[in-house]
Amino acid sequence: MSVGEPLKHPSSPPRPAAGPELLRIADKVRELGRALDERYLDKSEIVRMLLVTLVAGEHMLIVGPPGTAKSALVRQLARLVDARYFEYLLTRFSEPNEIFGPVDIKAFREGTFVRRIEAMLPDAEIVFLDEIFKSNSAILNALLSILNERRFFTGSATINVPLCSLYGATNEVPNDDALGAIFDRFIVRTLSENLDSFHFHGLIERGAKAEAAALAPVSALEANVDAGPLLTLAEIRRLQAALPALMRFSEEFLARYKGLIFQLRSEGVTVSDRRVVKLLKLFAASALIDGRPAAHDGDFFVLRHVWNSTDQIPLIEDIVGPVLEKHHREHPEERRARATATDLDGILAELGVIRGILLGGEPLSDVQLFSQLRNLQDIRAALQALGTETAQQMAGEVDKLLEGVFESSKWTG
Repeated sequence: MSVGEPLKHPSSPPRPAAGPELLRIADKVRELGRALDERYLDKSEIVRMLLVTLVAGEHMLIVGPPGTAKSALVRQLARLVDARYFEYLLTRFSEPNEIFGPVDIKAFREGTFVRRIEAMLPDAEIVFLDEIFKSNSAILNALLSILNERRFFTGSATINVPLCSLYGATNEVPNDDALGAIFDRFIVRTLSENLDSFHFHGLIERGAKAEAAALAPVSALEANVDAGPLLTLAEIRRLQAALPALMRFSEEFLARYKGLIFQLRSEGVTVSDRRVVKLLKLFAASALIDGRPAAHDGDFFVLRHVWNSTDQIPLIEDIVGPVLEKHHREHPEERRARATATDLDGILAELGVIRGILLGGEPLSDVQLFSQLRNLQDIRAALQALGTETAQQMAGEVDKLLEGVFESSKWTG
């Protein structure tokens, strides 16, 4: 290359080698994810996003009706990470003192406005705020600088907060323009819904065990308490320090990212420039959690969660889904690695119940038959999404069962 010739970006950036210590920590993060997956049925996508945002040091919003494990997921995450944790249920009557700490009366009498932040939000490393959008403007305005700049303003003082990630929960997406700024600070949004039909029996089984444990004597409860944190926030910080090396993306990756972003924007999905940049950290964090030296197209699953209203979810899936499907066809081993035995066990248990209903000889009404056929279609889709060899074999069994039911229906009709 001659002197003065501009440097060219390589099509494939140098791939930094992850040291054994980083790989060890990444394995602990995956172990944490497995622990959450085993505890909460059919929440794998939310769990993955919890891990990605934690490692990236970014924030996430969980949207869904009451009773869908929004709070439980974050609380359990906080139990498994050795970090200072703060949570609060916000209402329009909540006051800043409840979140940011009471005013130091002694200092106030001496003419200084200071808050006592110990064990309050400005002192926490992981935060969960339930019903965040029901709060008042005084709290939300203070949260803006905390979320984006990690700074808390109290009186004339500025405090640098140790916050790693803040998780918010809400029953519904806000439609008030005044909440747009705080909503945009949540880089990704996940939807937590009631479980589908093929997870019903798994829900009953786990729920019954949990309720039985809650009724047990105190000594028995103490024996069943989690062994303790699986990793520390200091280890998470180690991973975060390694992220810059993974934020050198190939030209092919960036071209695909650009295409997806502008296609989303053209369809009315607003993705601010701030979020476009911060999403790069999430791609790198996803790669690091898997122990990979660089992000690839499989990490675009993060884009499934850039929606601004739940109506946009199917639209985003139509745009991002084909890219992910192509990647998984070319790299089936990744989908197999992420599939959990718990997912498969729950699906197969429900399949066995439906098979018994359809083949049990009892007459079914048209409504009952249609309901079970729809359940079979859901199961088939879930098995295909898992992508394991066993799941694919069972998807074939579902096809045969569907064909048999259709033929039987035609004959009887």
